[in-house]
Amino acid sequence: MKFKNWFLLVLMFLAAGINAQIKNPVKFKFTINELGDNQYEAVLNATMESGWHIYSKDIPEDTGIPTDYKVSGKNIELIGKFTEVGKKHEEFSEAFGGKIIFYSNTAGFKQKFKLKDGTKPGDVVAEITYQTCDDRVCLAPNTLEFNKQVTPKGAAEEVKTDEKTTAKDSLQPVVDTLGNVVQPAVPTAETQKLDPKNLKIESINFQKPLTDCGTGSSKISENYWTYLLLGFIGGLIALLTPCVFPMIPLTVSFFTKGNKNPAKGKRDALIYGFFILLIFVLLSVPFHLIDGIAGNIFNEISTNVWLNIAFFIIFIFFAGSFFGYYDITLPSSIANKSSKAEEAGGIIGIFFMALTLVIVSFSCTGPILGSLLGSAITGSANVPMLLTFALAGFGLAWAIVFGLLALFPQALQSLPKSGGWMNTVKVVLGFVELALALKFLSKADLVSKTFLIKRELFIGIWIVIAIGLAIYLFGLIKFPHDDKKPKISVTRKILGVLGIGFVVYLVQGLIPSDRPKLQLLSGILPPLNVSYFHDEKDGILGMHPEHDFFTAIELAKKEGKPILIDFTGYGCENCRKMEEFVWSEPDILPILQNDVVLASLYVDDKEELPEDQKTKIDLGDGQVKKVKTIGDRWSLFQQVNFNNNSQPHYVLLTPDGKVINTPVSGYMEKEKFKKFLECGVNYYKQNK
Repeated sequence: MKFKNWFLLVLMFLAAGINAQIKNPVKFKFTINELGDNQYEAVLNATMESGWHIYSKDIPEDTGIPTDYKVSGKNIELIGKFTEVGKKHEEFSEAFGGKIIFYSNTAGFKQKFKLKDGTKPGDVVAEITYQTCDDRVCLAPNTLEFNKQVTPKGAAEEVKTDEKTTAKDSLQPVVDTLGNVVQPAVPTAETQKLDPKNLKIESINFQKPLTDCGTGSSKISENYWTYLLLGFIGGLIALLTPCVFPMIPLTVSFFTKGNKNPAKGKRDALIYGFFILLIFVLLSVPFHLIDGIAGNIFNEISTNVWLNIAFFIIFIFFAGSFFGYYDITLPSSIANKSSKAEEAGGIIGIFFMALTLVIVSFSCTGPILGSLLGSAITGSANVPMLLTFALAGFGLAWAIVFGLLALFPQALQSLPKSGGWMNTVKVVLGFVELALALKFLSKADLVSKTFLIKRELFIGIWIVIAIGLAIYLFGLIKFPHDDKKPKISVTRKILGVLGIGFVVYLVQGLIPSDRPKLQLLSGILPPLNVSYFHDEKDGILGMHPEHDFFTAIELAKKEGKPILIDFTGYGCENCRKMEEFVWSEPDILPILQNDVVLASLYVDDKEELPEDQKTKIDLGDGQVKKVKTIGDRWSLFQQVNFNNNSQPHYVLLTPDGKVINTPVSGYMEKEKFKKFLECGVNYYKQNK
C-alpha cells in the first residue's frame, strides 16, 4: 500500500477513535447531461479502490448480485433501457461453477430520458443497487439514491424538501474524512420501526469480547512460496529425467577436474548454477511485459473455453512425449548457436554453457514447465509473479544440485547410475500430464456451461489413469523406451501400491454422501453442484441454519448453546468457498452441527420488509441508502452491532448476546477457523 494511503488510514483511526471496519470502496458521482431536443442522460459514474469490483448487469444467474440502475421522477419519461460503460472483465468462479462478469477501477451507468412537459422542471431520482467484492470478501449489497433537478431553459427551478429523507426519519451514520461510514448511530425511537425487536443489541460489544483466544481475521495472499516449492519439486523431478541426469556428473567433472585450479573450478561451477537459476527466472519476464500491456489477459485466458481446450490438447501432447512416442525439441540451430557461444570463455562462456543445458534438456523440462505455466495461469490473477517464483524454484533446484556437487565432488560417486529407471520417471510424468489435462477440459466444460463432465465422471477418469499407472509400475504394460524385460524394483512396487491407494481414495468420491469427499482435490475437481447426486434442497452440508437472528437467540437459550452468526450472501463467492472447502472438513462440520446454533443471515435477501419497517439512511453528498428488504435489515444489523459490512463474517455469541471472542472475516485456512470455533465453544462450555 502506498505511503499516502497508510497516512490517511492513520488519520482515520485518530479521528474516529475506533478500529473502523466498515468498508466503502466505491465512490459515485451523479450528473445529468443535456443531449438536445428535450433529451437528457442521467449518468452515474463509479470509481473503485484497487482490488475491488462490482458486477455487471449481465452477470449469469446465481453467480452474484447484478447491478441494477433505475431512473424515475416527476415529469420524467425514460428512453430505452440503461446501459453500462467501461471495460468488462470475465473470470471463471470455482465456487459458482461459471463465469462472473464485473468492472474494476471504473464503471459508468447511463439512462436516457426526456421531460414530458418541456417547459417545466423535472425531478430526477436515480437508484443503484450493487455489490462490491474483492478476492477475500464481498460487501453487503447496497442501494443508493441520488436526486437532481432538470430545469429547461426559460423554466423556473422548483425548490422543495423531500420529507422522506429528513434527519428525523433517517439513520445518521458517522462519516470519516474519506466518506466511509465508520460508526452507524444507534437507532432512535423514530428509526426503531425498522424492526420491532430493535436491531441494536445493547449487550453486544465486539471490541470487548469475553476472551481473546482464537482472534484475528484471515487474509488471502498470492501463495508465492507454494509456487516456489512446486517449482523446486518440479526441478528435482526434471533432474531425474534422461535429458538431464546423465549431464550432471559430466558437467560437474568438467569444472572440478578439467580445471588446473580446483578452487577456480568450484567457483566456476557455482557461477554455472547461478546462471541456470537466472535463465529460468528470465523466462518469466515476457509474462510481466504481457501483463503490463494487457492487464487482464491472464484472467481472460483462464476463462476462455477454446484456450482451455488448447491446454488440454497440449497436455495430452506432452503425455505422449513422456510415454516415448515422440520427442519435443527446440530447433537444433538454437542449441548450435548457444554451444558455439561457449567458446567466448570466462563468465560469458559459462553463461552460454548454462543456456545450452536448458535448451538441450527441453524435451524433458518443457512439459514440466508447461504444467507450471498452466497451473499459474488458471490458478490466480497475479500470473507473472507466480510464474517468476515457480521458475525460480525450478532453477534453484538445479543450481543447488550443481553447486553442492561442485563443492563436494566426491558425492558424485554416490549418484545412481543411468538406466531404465529414468524412463520410468518420464512415463510416470506422462500419466500425471494426462490427469492434469482433464482439469483444463473440465474448466472449458464449466465455463461453457455444458456441464458434461460431472464430478463423478471426472473422478472415474482419474481412477482409470491411476489404475493404468499402477499396472505400468508393476510391469504389466510397457512403453516404447522401456526395457524388454524390465526389473521391477522395490521403489516401483511401493509406488504401484501408492497408486492403488490413490484409487481407493478416489472411489470415495463416487459414493453419494451429505459431506463433500476428496478434500485434498478441492479446486481441481468440478464443484459439488456439478454432480449426478447433488441436490441444493438438502441444505448446507445437510444443515438447516436459522435465517433470523432473534429466532436463533430463542433456540440458543432453549438448547444452551452459543450462536454462530454467519453474515453471508447468496451471491457471495467467498462464502461458498468457506462452506465447501472449510465447513465440510471432518473436524469442523461436527462443531457446526452439534455445538452451536447456526444463524446464517443473508445480507442480499431481496424479500421486501413490511412498509412500516422500511426506512432510509442519509449518507451525505446527496446519497441515500434505502433499507427496504430483509437483506438490508441484516446488513444494517451487522454494521450497527459489529461495525463491519463484509461477508463472510463470523461472530460467536452467548444466548444472552455477549460476544465470546473477536469475530473473524473472509475466506481463511481451516486451522484458523477451527481455532476460532474451538476457542469460543470451549470458553462457553466452561463458563456457562
